[in-house]
Amino acid sequence: MKLLVLGGGSGQISIIKKAKEMGHHVIVSDYYADAPGKKYADYGETVSTFDIKSNIEVAKKYSIDGVLTSGTDQPVYTAARIAEELNLPSFLSSATALKVTNKMGMKKLFKKADIPSVKHKFLQQNFLDRELQDFSFPAVVKPLDSQGQRGVFKLTSIKEIREKFSEVLSFSRENKILIEEYYSSGEITVSGWVNKGELKILTITDRITYETGPHIGICTAHIFPSKFLPEYHQEIKNISEKIVKAFQIKDGPIYFQMLIGDDGIKVNEIACRIGGAYEGDFMPLLTGVDILQMMVNLALNQKIDFSPLDRYQLKENKKWLSVQLFFALPGRIADISSSKEILSLDGVSQIGFNFKKGDRIKKIKNATERAGYFIISAVNKRELKENLKSVYDRLKIIDSQGQNLIIREAGEVL
Repeated sequence: MKLLVLGGGSGQISIIKKAKEMGHHVIVSDYYADAPGKKYADYGETVSTFDIKSNIEVAKKYSIDGVLTSGTDQPVYTAARIAEELNLPSFLSSATALKVTNKMGMKKLFKKADIPSVKHKFLQQNFLDRELQDFSFPAVVKPLDSQGQRGVFKLTSIKEIREKFSEVLSFSRENKILIEEYYSSGEITVSGWVNKGELKILTITDRITYETGPHIGICTAHIFPSKFLPEYHQEIKNISEKIVKAFQIKDGPIYFQMLIGDDGIKVNEIACRIGGAYEGDFMPLLTGVDILQMMVNLALNQKIDFSPLDRYQLKENKKWLSVQLFFALPGRIADISSSKEILSLDGVSQIGFNFKKGDRIKKIKNATERAGYFIISAVNKRELKENLKSVYDRLKIIDSQGQNLIIREAGEVL
């Protein structure tokens, strides 16, 4: 069968490979001609994942049988629109897909359904100071329809908001931005699968983030199990089920981000996709559930084996695992660690670099400057900490002065 995958970035490679392993022909559409996922596909098209009309033409050109995206937010809506236009299998209506990819629709439904979230407003560029008279600073501004922390800033005054407004809008197709009161908190992610409206939570991880200047929320690691799991498991489950019902999510993967602080749980954002921190790669290792295979079968309306999902119980999972999304200081790369060497270390199941010798790494502004990732596991917290230290002792991106540019303290936090 022919499957159109929207997006060819590093986060999409695993689902492209999985579809190929399952015997399908894969077409990848991506704005970048040299998107890495295109190397693994049968065909590549240089089309933006935001361009619904052009992707419909691509779908017609190849007479596709299904369409999907994985690990990236905005193409979820494009996929739903293509499926509806061409009468293809779709696990989300375009109405639901829009609500989970546009923060205005998302936040409005949070309020209507009494789903807890931080205090927020939507602003136009010519907003009046009095619109924020009841707001406390610092505050966080965000585009309504972007991803990867692009255009997200922690600001301390109305003056700073005005100064950053155009930059925030540059990452959006909307003419408004979202402003939220900053909530001092820990972050978690909830990953799972919905089958006929019933949610099964697979993992709850601590989402470790990094701040540099006004740039916040840049994810550097996920750690399983979450430190919040013992106390908040039932509340997380209840809120997640409430979200599924409110957004009318019937089938498929979910990925919810929540904040936990002194005022309890606040839902930050939600998505109907596999997480972008290589959840599709570590789920089989951690839970026994091949969520990538399930996603491909769902998109092609093929039979899904739900028995691993049914057998799995989150609270009985005693494994420890971390996905390290490592960053590096700015500089030109003179040398870089061997993937083979890192894979030989205890607990490491996967590693990837986003740069090579001769490339220049830019200053960190959002997730696009990520230097690479690795997945590492252990039988307990102590062993995971030791395994992480062992990797970071050997993980190197060296500049011409012989300095190791890896920022190990951003992810090595156990």
